[in-house]
Amino acid sequence: MRPKSVTFTIGLIFGYLSLRLLLTSMFSVELVSDLVTNEKNRLRAYKVHTEASQKNNSAVNPPNSTRILCWIMTGPRNLESRTKHVKQTWGKHCHHILYMSSVKTDFPTVELNVSEGRENLYWKTIRALQYIHQHHQDKANWFLKADDDTFVVIENLQYILSKLDPEKPLYLGRRFKPFISQGYMSGGAGYVLSKEALRRFVKGFQTGQCTHFSAIEDMALGKCMETMKVEPVDTRDVKGRQTFHAFPLDHYIIRQLPRPRPWYVIYDYYVPNEGPNCCSDFIVSFHYIYPVQQYVLEYFTYHLRPYGYLHRFRPEEIVEENNKTNKGG
Repeated sequence: MRPKSVTFTIGLIFGYLSLRLLLTSMFSVELVSDLVTNEKNRLRAYKVHTEASQKNNSAVNPPNSTRILCWIMTGPRNLESRTKHVKQTWGKHCHHILYMSSVKTDFPTVELNVSEGRENLYWKTIRALQYIHQHHQDKANWFLKADDDTFVVIENLQYILSKLDPEKPLYLGRRFKPFISQGYMSGGAGYVLSKEALRRFVKGFQTGQCTHFSAIEDMALGKCMETMKVEPVDTRDVKGRQTFHAFPLDHYIIRQLPRPRPWYVIYDYYVPNEGPNCCSDFIVSFHYIYPVQQYVLEYFTYHLRPYGYLHRFRPEEIVEENNKTNKGG
């Protein structure tokens, strides 16, 4: 009996090690390469946060002085089913908000000279940004585009933007990597243009440097940003966690076993973290949010507070500690 028992045990161990080797070989080369790239990018982002804090002991501008104009991509069919729920929840936190459609209504919506349909999304974006540049550019220094099924925490976005200069050509969001060499920002997660980036976008179409070459709105806008030398900003926090999200939270926060990566993970410019460390404490956005979820997220964001809880994430303290370490070295 003993030789059979030993043989069984050895076989079990060998089988486990073979399976482990197979899974590791499937993902290790890609992951190691991605992790090295991710760490370089994270350190670069950390340096940006640190340098901003060194200029001013806290932020370049107080977060509450950062003015954001929100413009919502919507249409006549979505006003009752989606858009009114944005208006009644997070839209109230924008400094100024516009609802861009193909028809003027008492909602109110802005009528753009475009037809509805996915094939016209980039035309709608072009017309919306031209309209904002002509009529509203002095009402804000940052311009947020969001869909009518996106949820945004404006205060967290203000915090990120307060460390940046709107007179520089900057472009923020969930950065994707295919098609455009410097990447582009996911349309669903929402993206932000500085005032100078808005000017350059409009100028690009005036001069012919930018064109409507694709119906894929976010990618096409990203190409214009690259052409007009608008710099993409790393919006991850100082711990390398994402703030903008192209999908709801459940797509990110649940830890996954090794598997072929879904497309939205493959598209990420930076290596994604799945599980509890996926997302920043200062989340800015989620996409594909149903109307009832808008109100749930609104409640969780602005009303739910555990008694006696001390916030675990204090980025200013991390930067301050890093500054002391650098001075000491």
